[in-house]
Amino acid sequence: MPIYHQLGAIPRKRHIVFRRPDGGLYAEELMGHEGFVGTSSLLYHTHPPTTVLSARKLRDLRWEEDTDTSLRHRHFLTSRVARGGSPTLDRLPLLFNSDIGMLYVEPDVTDGHFYRNSQADEVVYVVEGHGVLESVFGDLPYRPGDYVVIHRNITHRWRLDPGEGPSKFLVMESRGHIRFPKRYRNDFGQLLEGAPFSERDIRRPMRLEPRDEKGAFPIVVKQYDALNELVLDHHPFDVVGWDGYFYPWIFNIHDFEPIVGRIHQPPPVHQTFQGDGFVICSFCPRPYDFDPEAVPAPYNHSNVDSDEVLFYASSEFMSRKGIEYGSITHHPDGLPHGPHPGRAEASIGAKYTNELAVMMDSFRPLKVAKAALSIEDPRYHQSWIDAQHAQFSPPTS
Repeated sequence: MPIYHQLGAIPRKRHIVFRRPDGGLYAEELMGHEGFVGTSSLLYHTHPPTTVLSARKLRDLRWEEDTDTSLRHRHFLTSRVARGGSPTLDRLPLLFNSDIGMLYVEPDVTDGHFYRNSQADEVVYVVEGHGVLESVFGDLPYRPGDYVVIHRNITHRWRLDPGEGPSKFLVMESRGHIRFPKRYRNDFGQLLEGAPFSERDIRRPMRLEPRDEKGAFPIVVKQYDALNELVLDHHPFDVVGWDGYFYPWIFNIHDFEPIVGRIHQPPPVHQTFQGDGFVICSFCPRPYDFDPEAVPAPYNHSNVDSDEVLFYASSEFMSRKGIEYGSITHHPDGLPHGPHPGRAEASIGAKYTNELAVMMDSFRPLKVAKAALSIEDPRYHQSWIDAQHAQFSPPTS
């Protein structure tokens, strides 16, 4: 997990008198998960975070599922997603269950409102784009390849930098707390020497600029599968200091150190994050297996109790044909899947791969969102037999 961090001005002890320059008390706010026993941070506000001018429900936000539940592999092409809109309000739902939701958006405007997801942690993979995640904990610059982890209830805003090109975000919303895999950590929480990353790879907020402004400041809050608007009488980023373990943080996929072997290594070596009911893995450029008889392409496998989802962050992937940069494949529980015909043979003797992909494995069946049908490749489940026939068809004269 991210380590203890402190930013700004804080008193020498918790819950003691800490006064503003005008003599009033700074308002403490303890923010954390699992009540008072999980990770938390203590924030000091210039104004109480409870001074709400108005509250209203904007709209329900229930993801509608595809009614065609026939069992088959699915393929979605994000290149068909309409570009534009808000990074928080215009996300296209793709796949979901009670533990995890996957969404996609290509925003082109910085929100005029602030945003808070109070029902889920978010892992936002920055496919493309630069900018700054502003939050009550300070500024956190982001760049392509970043996993931006925003724990639930953190008020934030995505400040896009359009001068650095378009923005593309893959969003995963987790009902449970996002953390690093337990097997990577010792009993004290420190990342082990054999883990594929270390605490040095974690980027934390390093700049805090408190805003002491009065007025009307709207915050859109996602809670109970609905969007609500709370209007504060002051700027929400009025925190003068904080400390603790609960804050937004970033890990970049290019800082993942791939684990390789003499013979093909299974997908768990690529695991990056753990959630309740799912895992997130990173497939990165790496040397292939180094035994001369090794078959680097993955073997056919049946995940009998999990769904596998792959987002292709580059156009290269050793085991697939017919996918493109930005493709998302869904291989559901109950069906074997593996390399397309010819890919296993072609991988023998290969020394290196430049593939880049984000995988999410869910241990409960995923539902396909009806909104995703407009970007689906309906013939993907036949791609193995199409490739097999093409491989063994006699040459035409």
